[in-house]
Amino acid sequence: MRYLTARKRAEGKGASHTGTEHHWYMTASAVGLAFLVPVFLFIFGRALGQSQEAVIETFSRPFPAILTALTVLIGMRHFAKGAQMMIEDYARGTMRKGLVILAISISYAVTAVAFYALAKMTIIGFILGMMPQ
Repeated sequence: MRYLTARKRAEGKGASHTGTEHHWYMTASAVGLAFLVPVFLFIFGRALGQSQEAVIETFSRPFPAILTALTVLIGMRHFAKGAQMMIEDYARGTMRKGLVILAISISYAVTAVAFYALAKMTIIGFILGMMPQ
């Protein structure tokens, strides 16, 4: 026999029994993005309009590449969780499941494309840096 009160069993759990994990995740990722995005925009803004070689040189350096990767990864996870919460609030049944899968798939696709582009720029920058001029 359990000696827990109804309040103790329900504490920290919402209707979906996930508690406030979504809210805390969204809050933490929003704070992280609040620091990452301005720095990323500064780096991206300086590279915008430059020649291809200058852009590759910028994003093949470790700090801009890691910052861009973190911004994309955290931003897309934030998007996926936020879209999932919105969809769960307004859609029902099979449509809900399909839209959640679509939102998560979009976030993974954008992350994969961004990581591929960063890896390609890093490799090209490494190769060009190794060649004698």
